Amino acid sequence: MIIPKTREEIELMRESALLVSKTLGMIATEIKVGVTTLELDRLAEQFIRDHGAVPGFLGLYGCPSTLLTSVNEQVVHGLPTNRPIEDGDIVSVDCGVLKNEFYGDHAYTFEIGDVDEATKKLLAVTKESLYVGIREFKIGNRVEDVGNAIQKYTESFGYGVVRELVGHGLGKKMHEGPEMPNYGKRGRGKLFVEGLVVAIEPMINMGTKNIKTLKDGWTIVTADKKPSAHFEHNVALVDGKPELLSTFQYIYDALGITSSEENEFRKKPLVLR
Repeated sequence: MIIPKTREEIELMRESALLVSKTLGMIATEIKVGVTTLELDRLAEQFIRDHGAVPGFLGLYGCPSTLLTSVNEQVVHGLPTNRPIEDGDIVSVDCGVLKNEFYGDHAYTFEIGDVDEATKKLLAVTKESLYVGIREFKIGNRVEDVGNAIQKYTESFGYGVVRELVGHGLGKKMHEGPEMPNYGKRGRGKLFVEGLVVAIEPMINMGTKNIKTLKDGWTIVTADKKPSAHFEHNVALVDGKPELLSTFQYIYDALGITSSEENEFRKKPLVLR
């Protein structure tokens, strides 16, 4: 079911989303060769609790961790482990928080050390496809308009678009309607309504679109063991247009990256604090 949010609720959701953004920014300062994803998970849980919220994933559907950390061929839902991160790895860090009774939930795929050029391109295209999709999240459009835009863009590079896993509505529940697939046909699916808040999250594989689940019941990997990338933003429909509630700017500040990619989706400049 689609549950539109009031302006006041959207502002509360912005606080939740930005706490996830800050957490990922903190992770950006800590994620490096030799660090384990279990240590990152511990740091994230403490950071979220120190900021007056609770981890959104921990305990949800039985999830045992604050972060979901997916390395290389792992697509999403990777459980943190004691395996040290290695030079050349890519690590998708997905994080959620519950604050003010509302969830925030987004993700970023980090490059660790000397990542090969083909994998760098996969990450760049996947992140670009996120904004390609967000541009289609507007009054007058339907759910599959977003997915179609992401699919066309990423498949033009020969990549595989995961079918079984999708974005979603967001609110007082982590997963609300509508489901937001990263594929589809234009003109199909539910119409977008003012006040809708969604998590748009391309999950794009270097090779096949096919996936499988490991024995832990959580970690999902590519069937051909080629790398996968995952980027996710929380977006509200305000005055008929997409407005970002989350930001990668905390990550970029930590990594020394300059970017204006989010500017078109903000009514006023983001002030970090």
